[in-house]
Amino acid sequence: MTAEMLPWILARATGMTAIALIGLAMVAGLLVRTRTAVGGVKGSGMVGLHRHLSLLSLLAIAAHGAFLVMDTTVDISPLALVVPGLVPYRPLWTGVGVVAAELALLVHVSFRLRSRIGARTWRRLHWLTYAVFAGGMVHGIAAGTDTGTTWATALYAGLAGAVAGLTGWRAVTARRPRPAARGRARVQTRPMGDTGTSQEALS
Repeated sequence: MTAEMLPWILARATGMTAIALIGLAMVAGLLVRTRTAVGGVKGSGMVGLHRHLSLLSLLAIAAHGAFLVMDTTVDISPLALVVPGLVPYRPLWTGVGVVAAELALLVHVSFRLRSRIGARTWRRLHWLTYAVFAGGMVHGIAAGTDTGTTWATALYAGLAGAVAGLTGWRAVTARRPRPAARGRARVQTRPMGDTGTSQEALS
């Protein structure tokens, strides 16, 4: 390995790290929504993990872009990192990566703006994480030089499987009433004079 190759190697490494962190951030976010604990991490702890993974993914994306600019293999300007289609190497797929990175930044910033934009708008913006993940996957597979290797295929398949599986689990659990809601429903179906049973259902 020569000194000239180092930026290219680091660009590959940080790119794969970024998509892995994006996938893990999505997994943590879906675990929050499905109220699933992993070990001792749950609730606010899982929310914190989700936010930290989101921030780390942005740092990895920034490093990926910086190393691409330093790499002399392809002439990439700093402007090409923010304007889709300016990278001469596979412009469509690198453009998809640029858009995914910008959406990732928007979603992360929305964490801090939740009180200003409102919970409903914040939740709608959060759906963009699927576009970020899909765009990052497409960018990595179509523009990445490691595509086709066993380890890269395993990484992409594992991330896609985890996100798809937890999304399905979220859809299933979202249709189930919460325990408190089920308790209220039982109380409402009791005869009006049956106060003892109602109190038991509420406890």
